[in-house]
Amino acid sequence: LAEWGRKAIDIAENEMPGLMKMRELYGQTKPLKGARIAGCLHMTLQTAVLIETLTALGAE
Repeated sequence: LAEWGRKAIDIAENEMPGLMKMRELYGQTKPLKGARIAGCLHMTLQTAVLIETLTALGAE
């Protein structure tokens, strides 16, 4: 199941070039380091990509 989910998230990443560009440009500098971000969202593949992007940028 986890393997299927990862593949689905990878496909969703291809549909979200803006977030992928943010990871590419800012992933090394972690501009959100120390930030705690909370939200109330429906869990979708796109939400997973958003959460992974925020984490990649340093957010908790």
